[in-house]
Order: sequence, then structure tokens, then C-alpha cells
Amino acid sequence: MGADASGGWAGELLDQLRPGARDLGRVTDWLAAAIEAEVSLQDVTGALLAGPRLPADDDLVRDVSTGRIASAAVHAHGRHVRLAGLGHPGTMGVLAVARTGPFDRRATDIVASTVWVLELLLRERGTVSAEHRLDRATADLRLAILQLLMVGDTIAARRVAAGLWPGLFDTDTTCVYVLEVPSVHRDDLAVECQEAAGGHALIVRCPAVDEHLIVVAPIDHGQDLAGPELRSVVGERPDTFVGGSVRHGLAQTATAYGQAVSALAVARFRTDRAAVYAERTHPERLMNPLALRGWADRLLSPLDDLPHHTRAELLATTRLGFSFTAVKTAIILGVSRNTVRARMERVEGLLDADFSDLTTRAAVQLALNTQAAAPDEPRPAAAPPAGLTELLRTDPLLAWANDLLGRLATDTRDLRRTVRTWIAVGGNAERTAQVLGIHAQTVRDHVRSAEPVLERQLLAGGSDLYEVVLAHLALGDLDEPAADRTKRGQPGGTVHE
Repeated sequence: MGADASGGWAGELLDQLRPGARDLGRVTDWLAAAIEAEVSLQDVTGALLAGPRLPADDDLVRDVSTGRIASAAVHAHGRHVRLAGLGHPGTMGVLAVARTGPFDRRATDIVASTVWVLELLLRERGTVSAEHRLDRATADLRLAILQLLMVGDTIAARRVAAGLWPGLFDTDTTCVYVLEVPSVHRDDLAVECQEAAGGHALIVRCPAVDEHLIVVAPIDHGQDLAGPELRSVVGERPDTFVGGSVRHGLAQTATAYGQAVSALAVARFRTDRAAVYAERTHPERLMNPLALRGWADRLLSPLDDLPHHTRAELLATTRLGFSFTAVKTAIILGVSRNTVRARMERVEGLLDADFSDLTTRAAVQLALNTQAAAPDEPRPAAAPPAGLTELLRTDPLLAWANDLLGRLATDTRDLRRTVRTWIAVGGNAERTAQVLGIHAQTVRDHVRSAEPVLERQLLAGGSDLYEVVLAHLALGDLDEPAADRTKRGQPGGTVHE
């Protein structure tokens, strides 16, 4: 017998409440051994929680499970059966105990005490389950807000956020940060970031990359309250990196997210494991802003007749789709990958462009980001009718491009030739290998070796790659993209002979 007659069973039963020993099946097994019985535990729906299902009067079990009676004792099938409702009258389950002999005082006391222990365990499990459901619901709500921001629907995002985080998005300006940590530590990092941010940021577990946390940090009266705290968290964790965007309007969260991912790539090469997108020179900052905006407006003019919401949805999807795979873009936006592909194909058709061409993608991405940076500004009435070539062939741009690509000259493997050829054939290693007469794996090794030298991700695609493409275009190392409508006589554009 599992418990002695002197009452030592009480200590054994209480041992079932020790941390690490709290298990419903373990308790019912102990009870079965202690009083030489068969024991079964089921919830109010009839689902087994522990032990085998015991034959019992269904009506009687139903009365106990619904709270009509607290307990019952019957003699059936040659056995003595006790039924007890756990948590009566708010019943959480039904304990059934069957033994061949009658229940003496000792057995009755042990069953009653076991009911108390099982009630505690069920309440604890219910509390944990409720907490998990609440955490899950909150995480889903955070993700829903992020997805609304990604497509520029700030009104709906504010409305959804107002219930739990009133005033969080009262500002129109924000920064986005992406933190990277081993996936097993992401939940702990999320808790630390929430505490560090002090309620001044939206912190979302990235649905597409298990190692990433996405932080949308509103700017309050010109001050980023979350950014310095996030850097502090990263500084205390040697396995963590953070990339941040420059300040953007709330409706440009998707653009800011792309910048943060780009900065994260740079952070991996920094001793402090942190980087901000604005810390390096970007080609668009060296262009004539009036000419750049005029060129971008002309390039994207075929989308102007679309309803505002549809146009915003297509452009947001395309910006993300240029930076990530269709699968990842779909997860981030909460739509199917077929929807992502359909939206991008529609934009491709409207622009009469070939998105498999990297120079075309770089040009369209530049135009998309230019419009997204100042969506509410009126279009320039007297913008210089420049094409992409005129925008890129300026002394500042040429100096920038020479400096960037010149870094590759120190490598004897001629990384610059490999990268240029790889871009020209659409980022395809096999086709590059055929052109250069080398192995495809060698091509990948060359491109991967160029990444830390350029401080930009290339194989992953996105804004880093498009900057390198623009550098090649500025120096005339690549043919101009066919998507530059200013060279094809489109309305508002200029024909260049």
C-alpha cells in the first residue's frame, strides 16, 4: 500500500503540490495506489484528464459535472464507486474512484483530501491557461496593429490600439527598430523591451522571422523615448543586435521597417551591435529633391487613377515585396502569398515593368520610397524633367558610387566584376557562373564576401542591394532600367534621344 495507516499519506499528498511535481495524472496514480482503487478524472465536457474511463451512471455523472449535486456514492458492477465534483458549485471536473471493498474512514479522508489538491491544480492550470490566452490575444492585437500600419491605415491602427494603449499613436512620427536574438531567448527579450520602453512603443514578435522583434516607437514631442532604452538592453545581451530606421510618418511604417532591417545587417559588423539607417550616406539624399520627386511621380503616374485605399495597399505590398520573399511579405501583412503576388503583378502590369530585372526593381523602389517619404506634399509643378540617368550622373552621386564600389578593388578575386555580372543577370548565381566561366558556389562566395566590405546585404535582397544597383547605374556599369518612363515619352515625361 502506497501510504501507511498512521496518516503519512497526508505528507505524500502534499508533496504533489511541490513545484515540478504538479501533475494531475501523478496525483490520480498516487490516489489509486494509496487506497487500492481505480481512479479517473474528467473535465465537465467528459474529456479524460487522467486515468482510464470508469463505468458509471451517465445521469449521475452529468448531475455532478453540472453542479446539481456535489458528490455521489453508488454500488455498481460489483464495485463501490465515489463521484466528486471538483470546485463545486463552479465545477471544474469530476473525480471517479472505484474499489472492490467499501470506502472506510481512511479511504474517505484520502479521497476528500485528494479532491482538494486536484482543485488547486485545476485552478492553477486554469489561471495559467487564461494567462496564456490573454498573452496570445495581446500578441495577436499587437500584430494586427503592425499590419495596419504596414499598409498605411493609421486610422484603424489608432482605433485598435486605443483600447489597451491609449495615446500610444497620437503622434504622427515614429521610428522602427528590429532586434535580433536567438529564437529561444526572444520571449525573454520581448519582456525586457516592454519594461525598458515603459509603454512608449509597440513591440511585436515578428511573424516571419523567429529571431526578430519589431518595435514601433512613436516620437513624443520630438523625442524618441524607446530607442536609447532598446540600445541599453542590447548592450547587456552579447547575442543581440538592433537596427533602427530614421524618423518617418506613421503611415510610412513599412518603409521604416525596411530601413531597420537594412540597418540590422550593418549592426552585425559593429562592435556595439547597433546601427541606425541614417548613419550612412544613401543615394537619394545626394539627389536634387525637386527633380527626384518629379521623376518618381512620373514613373508611378499609371497608378494615380486607382482608388486611394487600393493604391496605398498595392504600393505598401510592393515595397515590402521588393525587400522580402512573397511568403515573408504575406506573413507580415497577414494575407496569402498569392495575394502578395497578385498585387505585385498588378503594379508590374500598370507600370509596364519587369520586376525580375534588378535595375527595374531598384528604380521602382527608389520612386516608391521617394513618394512614401513625403506623401502629403503637393507634387512639384516645375520639377526638372530629369530621367534616372540625370539624377544619378552628378558629382556627389559619382563620388558616392566610386567610394562604395571602390572598396571591392582590394580583393584579388575581382569581387566587383562578379557582383556587377550577378546583378545584370537578375541575381542568379548559375547564370552568373555561365557568363564568367566559374562555379555557381564561387559566385555565391564572392557575393557573400562583398557584403561585409560594402556593409550591405546582397543575397537577401532589399534596399541594400538596390543601393548597390544604383551605384552601378551611376557609373554606367549597368544598362538603364526599361521602367524609366521618362525616356519613353509617357505623359509628363521627357523623351531622350
